[in-house]
Amino acid sequence: MKIPVLEIFGPTIQGEGAVIGRKTMFVRTAGCDFKCDWCDSKFTWDGTAKDDIEMLTADMIYNRLQQLAPHNFNHVTISGGNPALIKNFATLVEKLHANNVEVALETQGSKFQHWMTEIDQLTISPKPPSSKMNQDIHQLDFVINQLEYNKISLKIVIFNDEDYAFAQRIHHRYPNIKFYLQVGNPYLDDTVENHSEKLLTRYKLLIDKVMQDNTMNDCYILPQLHTLLWSNKKGV
Repeated sequence: MKIPVLEIFGPTIQGEGAVIGRKTMFVRTAGCDFKCDWCDSKFTWDGTAKDDIEMLTADMIYNRLQQLAPHNFNHVTISGGNPALIKNFATLVEKLHANNVEVALETQGSKFQHWMTEIDQLTISPKPPSSKMNQDIHQLDFVINQLEYNKISLKIVIFNDEDYAFAQRIHHRYPNIKFYLQVGNPYLDDTVENHSEKLLTRYKLLIDKVMQDNTMNDCYILPQLHTLLWSNKKGV
């Protein structure tokens, strides 16, 4: 039972979602059922990194993590792409838990695997209109209803007013789930100057918008922390 892995790296910090700032290791898988227009990890699905894919067992992944950071982590983030496409994660999740390691996952809520019920922090990130993807809300309902609300959170990336209206609808559809807004990063070209300053300006505008909106009182507004620190660098 092997998993298609593109990257294993860390320790670093989680830059997004409910555990933002958490010291973690990353396991990034290949493949995605979406092709978001602003995706910052297109190499996971566009074929440009196909030669870097390794088919690894749970033991191989765990050993690789320990080689990178021997006894220097207790948290692993499963990333992608969309890891929820993969059926074979149960053994890895079990092995990490057996070694007192918490496991986080982010997915867009388009697919469900039973092993997702064992994830400690599961971020569901429905894709807004700017992604140019069609988020199936009924499938999102199905995925969410398979999970314990206290283990999941919702996160929407915001690039424009249309995205913000989408976020309002999602938040009000699931009012009892922790809800995060995250400012989008449109600056994926490595030659962009003053990247952090540009992102902080967008972050402040999003904060200002939410401060005036009494329908969004129960939400958290986040930057994409790792881009502020390392811009678009991979492997951090």
